[in-house]
Amino acid sequence: MDKTLHIVGGGMAGSEAAWQAARMGVNVVIHEMRPQVGTFAHRTGDLAEMVCSNSFRSDDDEQNAVGLLHWEMRKAGGLIMEMADAHRLPAGGALAVDRDPFARAVTDRLRAHPNVSVETGEITDLPDDGQWIFATGPLTSEKLGQSIARETGSTALAFFDAIAPIVYFDTIDMDKAWMQSRYDKGETEEERTAYLNCPMDRDQYEAFIDALLAAEKTEFHEGETAQYFDGCLPIEVMAERGRETLRHGPMKPVGLTNPHQPDVKAHAVVQLRRDNALGTLYNIVGFQTKMKYGAQTSVFKTIPGLENAAFARLGGIHRNTFLNSPTLLDAQMRLRARPNIRFAGQITGVEGYVESAAMGLLAGRLAAAELLGKDVPAPPQDSAMGALIHHITGGAEAKTFQPMNVNFGLFRPVDGLKGGRRGRRDRYKAYTDRAKTAWSDWLAQCPLDESEPV
Repeated sequence: MDKTLHIVGGGMAGSEAAWQAARMGVNVVIHEMRPQVGTFAHRTGDLAEMVCSNSFRSDDDEQNAVGLLHWEMRKAGGLIMEMADAHRLPAGGALAVDRDPFARAVTDRLRAHPNVSVETGEITDLPDDGQWIFATGPLTSEKLGQSIARETGSTALAFFDAIAPIVYFDTIDMDKAWMQSRYDKGETEEERTAYLNCPMDRDQYEAFIDALLAAEKTEFHEGETAQYFDGCLPIEVMAERGRETLRHGPMKPVGLTNPHQPDVKAHAVVQLRRDNALGTLYNIVGFQTKMKYGAQTSVFKTIPGLENAAFARLGGIHRNTFLNSPTLLDAQMRLRARPNIRFAGQITGVEGYVESAAMGLLAGRLAAAELLGKDVPAPPQDSAMGALIHHITGGAEAKTFQPMNVNFGLFRPVDGLKGGRRGRRDRYKAYTDRAKTAWSDWLAQCPLDESEPV
């Protein structure tokens, strides 16, 4: 029996799956179509390239579910978290990453591992034999998507993902903007000043909304229908839901004081977050958009402080396909119709860099254990990993299945704790304490052994 594990897709999930399996002693081949076959969003052939935000979101492992997922991945020796920590940027209580050095570091570590090889080229069909993980992410190629659809007997669900623009820092007017994290959050001065803020008064905000609603938008191809994922809505779609929506979302003015006008409360605030270690690039937080390029530059230059902004990258939109995993995948993330094939990452119906990498971590370990003839217990449902995999492989309602970020709503209740907002801190701490114990116990039953390749 061939003991090689083939992984299709070198994004967050594929990279983490390869790392985990290789460290268990399995030979791994990563099949990555880039740069031979490009995509709308990618710019390089590096593994684990970040194409949307550069944020891994909250790093709070006691009060936030995604922060707990960070903790579990670090505990499991995750490559993605190790490299994210090594290339961390100030972002208040969030984990933001210098995207290009991060991707190069992940690529270098995987290429240097003796059990890993990388092959460039597009895989267009589901193989009949061998052990495979498909981690092709939101931009699964058309040919492979068609092959998956034929095999599953159904049309893959889809939603649209949008990308936020990036601005050159030296083109921002700092006589109008200022540096401050919301509520001065962070343990160091650098963290407390991690965000760049552009204030708007009421008239400026109303004019911005008018321009946003009137701007020319990207049109979808005939017959191309899909839903948006609520965690990544384009700003113009939010504005269409109500003129105050943005002011209570990414443009909320709370927790910020403008040092240029300390006695004036902003009606709305646009925040930008550092996108690289040099501090030369900043992305506009929460400003995913489907506006056409010309419209973007004119609309965004109405923002105080960005009148003369130059853009390193404008926003964009792309189609994101995912499986109806509750009906198609078993508890080991295997395709029920072809158990030699696993799926991992966003294509399984998780949303976000961290969630994708986490599902890659599990798929890599489960596939390697199967190749090695080891019995591995199911990930504990009380852990963040276990709650997420349980949701996508059976816990979710198949008829209404949609992409999901990790959240405490996926966790089983803790007996004796009251619900509601008042008991939230105690409840979240109980979730994370229980999860850490469960995850640590599970890892002790299936350690990485760094053995020679089989």
